[in-house]
Amino acid sequence: QVQLVESGGGLVQAGGSLRLSCAASGSIASINGMRWYRQAPGKQRELVARITSRGSIMHADSVKGRFTISRDTAENTVYLQMNSLKPEDTAVYYCNAELRDYAGTTHDSWGQGTQVTVSS
Repeated sequence: QVQLVESGGGLVQAGGSLRLSCAASGSIASINGMRWYRQAPGKQRELVARITSRGSIMHADSVKGRFTISRDTAENTVYLQMNSLKPEDTAVYYCNAELRDYAGTTHDSWGQGTQVTVSS
């Protein structure tokens, strides 16, 4: 059994900062890509940032220069540092990762989601 557990969401004023964390746990042999998505009410889920096992990073244009994805490989944890937050960043943020267990099975795993609300 493998799972992702997120933390760090909350309510913040525009211009403020939050740091999201996503920890992978269970019988994990390896982790490939780790990603952050978000979904605002009435909108489709969108990719915010991703980081590969080799450390290659991508940020969506809408968050570039404000958000930073990082990863602690030893702790199987991915972070999303969010600065200069705007009301349009309000959404539920989801962590996603490709996990391989010791039986060789690959899991496309999702966290439970964490709410980020930015007030104007």
